[in-house]
Amino acid sequence: MSDLLAIFPLPNVVLFPNVFLALHIFEPRYREMVADAVASDRMIGMVLLRPGWEHDYEGRPPVYSVGCSGVITHVEKLPDGRYNIVLRGLERFRITGEDQSRSYRRAAIEPLTEFGLSVDDRADIRRLRAKLETLLAPAAEKAGADIKIPSAMSDDDLVNALAQYLDLEPLEKQALLEKHSLLARAESLVELLEMKVLMARTPNASHVAH
Repeated sequence: MSDLLAIFPLPNVVLFPNVFLALHIFEPRYREMVADAVASDRMIGMVLLRPGWEHDYEGRPPVYSVGCSGVITHVEKLPDGRYNIVLRGLERFRITGEDQSRSYRRAAIEPLTEFGLSVDDRADIRRLRAKLETLLAPAAEKAGADIKIPSAMSDDDLVNALAQYLDLEPLEKQALLEKHSLLARAESLVELLEMKVLMARTPNASHVAH
């Protein structure tokens, strides 16, 4: 990873390691960012904008310090200069400073390594994986989808993919990204889903009570 990482701040997108993200790039400053990335190491860091960004979107509004780097695996340049790209998440990082010399934002970062997992931790994650599949089954049935998660998909990839793709609030996803280990992320994901299931049931319960 180069000394400075181009960062792409968005208000509603959080990238996780080894998960794919499709993006449409249309702002001139971020077209320049993609062109520069493609010409060098193809790396971009995704970061979440902090609340209140609307007042200064064209500038450099505050972002959360923890993000995730990604490598551009697919790029399509459109005739009018816009881009369609696909990023694959690589590793989490913390911003330690920001460079102001380009039209787009670049940051000095330190990589955040995930805490290692013991044999017991791995067993806990297997248990949490089964719980996640159970929690997701009712929603999948309602949507007429088959929830069968490929058994070949590693626990790490499954937890990170669910954290990114489930319909969660951006701040909830940010909190999941900031967890120091896969086990902590899996535990928080289960707690979040259990809370949402409970909240979904509560209006019905109060309705019945009346």
